[in-house]
Amino acid sequence: QVQLEESGGGLAQAGDSLRLSCAASGRTFSSYNMGWFHQAPGKEREFVAAISRSGSSTYYSDAVKGRFTISKDNAKNTVYLQMNSLDVEDTAVYYCAADRRGLGVSHRRSEYDSWGQGTQVTISS
Repeated sequence: QVQLEESGGGLAQAGDSLRLSCAASGRTFSSYNMGWFHQAPGKEREFVAAISRSGSSTYYSDAVKGRFTISKDNAKNTVYLQMNSLDVEDTAVYYCAADRRGLGVSHRRSEYDSWGQGTQVTISS
C-alpha cells in the first residue's frame, strides 16, 4: 500500500481559495488513480474529485465542478486539490485516496484502498 499525507487545510472565509496537497510514498505513484473525498460532521464521506494515473482524465462531483481543480505531479509523488470560491458548505475533513485497480477514475469509496489521515478545512461566512 502507498502511504498518503494531506496538508494545506485550515480556516478561510467564504469566497477564499485553498490548495490541498497529498504526498505519497513509494515508487509506483504514477500507476495510481487518485481521489479526494470529504466528510462533514455527522455525514458520510463523500466524493469530491478524482484524477487518472497520467493526469489526463479528471472527474468532479456536481457540488465542486467549476470551483475545484484536481491535479497530479508524478515526478513529485503529489496530488493537489485547488479549491476556489469556497463556501461554508465545503467545511469538512478532506482525505486523499489511492486506487490501484488501473481502471477508469471512480467516485466510489470502495474502489480506493489507501487513505490519508485527512486535513480539516473550515470555511466561515
